Amino acid sequence: MYFIHAIAEAKIKEAERNGEFDDLPCKGRPIEYEDDSMIPQELRMAYKALKNAGYLPPEMQLRKDIHTALDLLEHLEDEKERYVQMQKVNMLFERIRSMRGRKISIDAEDEYYKSIVERITLHSKKSKEKI
Repeated sequence: MYFIHAIAEAKIKEAERNGEFDDLPCKGRPIEYEDDSMIPQELRMAYKALKNAGYLPPEMQLRKDIHTALDLLEHLEDEKERYVQMQKVNMLFERIRSMRGRKISIDAEDEYYKSIVERITLHSKKSKEKI
């Protein structure tokens, strides 16, 4: 095993001397590591493979759908359409709640909930200013 390691190191040093690493696309920028600390060690590789394949776990897909619905909600002018869109957001929250088998935390400490309430509140204020 040491022999293979020594060959690999020699090849890397040779490539470095030849300037083969000089034109890399991300040169000079810090590496952005994904925070997978909440994923159990034995599932990290599987989650990474699924993510690279474009698959989202069901709860993450629902969160993505909530953000899409909120983006649409921000641009709706008609009150009936806004109401329907808010009902959709509520339904998506209910789906997450039922998947978890428990209530979604709606505490002031829940950052996700706070960000959604902030977006809805901001849009409501903008709508009232237009009237």
